[in-house]
Amino acid sequence: MTPILAITMGDPAGIGPEICVRSLAHKETYKQCRPIIVGDAKIIQLAVDLLKLETPLKVNAVKNVADARFEHGTIDVYDLNLIDASTFVFGKVQEQCGNAAFEYVVKAIDLAMKKEVDGTCTAPLNKEAIHLAGHNFDGHTEIYATYTGTKKYAMLLAEGKLRVIHVSTHVSLREACDRCKKERIMEVYELIDDACRQFGIEKPHIAVAGLNPHCSENGLFGWEEEKEIIPAVEELKARGYNAEGPIPPDSVFAKAKCGWYDGVVAMYHDQGHIPLKVLGFNWDEESGKMLPQRGVNITLGLPIIRVSVDHGTAFDVAGKGIAAEDALLASIEYATRMAKNK
Repeated sequence: MTPILAITMGDPAGIGPEICVRSLAHKETYKQCRPIIVGDAKIIQLAVDLLKLETPLKVNAVKNVADARFEHGTIDVYDLNLIDASTFVFGKVQEQCGNAAFEYVVKAIDLAMKKEVDGTCTAPLNKEAIHLAGHNFDGHTEIYATYTGTKKYAMLLAEGKLRVIHVSTHVSLREACDRCKKERIMEVYELIDDACRQFGIEKPHIAVAGLNPHCSENGLFGWEEEKEIIPAVEELKARGYNAEGPIPPDSVFAKAKCGWYDGVVAMYHDQGHIPLKVLGFNWDEESGKMLPQRGVNITLGLPIIRVSVDHGTAFDVAGKGIAAEDALLASIEYATRMAKNK
């Protein structure tokens, strides 16, 4: 099976259009999947003209997935035609762009729920812009959860061999500690175990991080390990999962990066995000530039596949033709593997 993937263009004023075009300029992309961009055909054409790539690219605007060609050299765009080109500019927060980015996501979700596409990838949107347009969501994850009717879901970040899921995300640190409960730990563990199987890993070996320094040193620095985390790990083992933990949070991610574990259950937002950001963002002194990032963000627990780049709209470089497509290519790779192994 060659999956059909709907790729949302993201905020038109950001780097989304550029990285979409660059990603679909690769022949390898079409060997993996049948991609169709959900966005505005005129903005994709603007990005094609801006980039001036060696590969000649044509934009094929369609109103139905069935009309897509899925041929290298032709970029199929499910054209929602939401942007007024006369007022559009790259690199600025704009209400029309926030609304368009939101509508692209809603349409991609609709196509996936109707099984017209096998999975979705998302280029970055801007929270300020979508709020300016009257859509009060924190980001992609909440939009997907709402429009698929999903109550239990979790964020998984991946960069190379390091894959991390979170027990809690956008809450205070105090509340994150309160949310460290056996039931939730087991819930997100089962989500990352299932995801790893969709990545092609037959029997995932998943580590569970501790919450407190040194996993509390038998209660010296806290009680969460003894009362919540250890019971969760023991029950997971009893159910046949290859679970290990709790592992001290200052060492578990280094081990996972080296391939000791197929994934890690982090207890709160920064515990899981910091190692991913340290691994993913690297400075090249010779060129004086950041090296391309290949981190992805996967929403687990949904009835459909959603994989996103793990970076923002980068308004400071949008429209300059210098944005790298590495993270979107990685997102396409993950989404393809998940669709094939679902």
